[in-house]
Amino acid sequence: MFSSYRRLFAVPGAAAFTLAALPARMAISMFGVSVVIMVASLRDSYALAGSVSAAGLAVTALLAPWIARWVDRYGQSRVVVPTALFSASGAAALVICAGAGAPAWTLFAANIVAAANPNVGAMVRARWVALHRDRPELLHTANALEQTIDELCFMTGPVIAALLCTAVAPQAGLTVTIVLFVTGSLALAAQRRTEPAVHGVRERGRSPLRQRGVLEIVVTFLFTGAVFGSVEVVTVAYAESLGHPSAAGVILGLFAGGSAVAGLAFGTLRVRGAAAARFLMCVAAMAVLIQPVLLARNLWALAVVLFVAGLATAPTMITSMTLVHELVPSARINEGMTLTVTGLLIGVSAGASIGGWAVETAGARDGYVTPAVAAGLALAAALIGFGPAVLRSRRTPVAVANPGAAVADGAREGAEASARRDAAE
Repeated sequence: MFSSYRRLFAVPGAAAFTLAALPARMAISMFGVSVVIMVASLRDSYALAGSVSAAGLAVTALLAPWIARWVDRYGQSRVVVPTALFSASGAAALVICAGAGAPAWTLFAANIVAAANPNVGAMVRARWVALHRDRPELLHTANALEQTIDELCFMTGPVIAALLCTAVAPQAGLTVTIVLFVTGSLALAAQRRTEPAVHGVRERGRSPLRQRGVLEIVVTFLFTGAVFGSVEVVTVAYAESLGHPSAAGVILGLFAGGSAVAGLAFGTLRVRGAAAARFLMCVAAMAVLIQPVLLARNLWALAVVLFVAGLATAPTMITSMTLVHELVPSARINEGMTLTVTGLLIGVSAGASIGGWAVETAGARDGYVTPAVAAGLALAAALIGFGPAVLRSRRTPVAVANPGAAVADGAREGAEASARRDAAE
């Protein structure tokens, strides 16, 4: 079953950059929880903790695409080292200011600096693209591996962070996070053999957001992120309302676990057809499988429903990255992937806020209307963006013979036209 994954790591350097980046990716999953628990514990205010965390997330959403653009322009090693150290200095300042009783504004300022961090996951994915761009079956498996690693990090990272903050010291979680992030970022930068080539200005072409299909993926991910963010908040509130607050972590772990299992299995499949069509099917499956959450009457039923709903999450994310690879030229691949993740982050933040409002307004159980509606909106966005192209590809024999052509050809033509204009100038 896992022969496909063995083929991935047969490439020299593949295992090295995957393992090198792992501490940094674990740190990213620990960061938000560490900040919230530390600030809430030391300042006795969840409102302040949530505001500091939200400010950092907003800055990450704004800066991440620009940092990714610098990575495409100057190379991973030249960008990741200074940005990782700059971000770590902000996180260290946050630890010091929170413990020293500094004014609240210093917490916001420090977390804003900490939020200027490089997207390590996107850089790892870019290395897989550079290695296997001409071998779609291996690239599909690589995307599945990356999504599974993400799921496992976000299953275990917050738990480790919470344990450190509560059992050791409020600052322990963020302190360990800083060490892991710097270690992983510098270790990845040291893997020069597999670093993607840097392209010239004229090769980069126009912004990925102007490539047909990329904005549609970002909007779809905006609503997908709202599903994730609202599920987390509403599940915590629902478990607490039933008198079992500790069950929320287990249930959310099953949600992520279902996604991790599906991601590993999906990576072993030999996929066929256009990536745009697969993307639509995956988003549709995600929208359908989340709806039974409205019918769950107890925590056991909720756990089963969310585990099943999670089975569609990883295939959706994996297929979306495959689609981004087809749409975005290699010279801007970091920026393209980071934009989709940025849409997801904004959606998570918005979903958490809307989910909290729904709980306060309608009650914990009825709060699950929020992820159900958000999943429907994600499907609507995907259908509007890719439905017509998929229908045309099914009606055109040439498009069927060439998977992904209906969407990707337009993007490639646009990039070539942009390159010709640059050359003329």
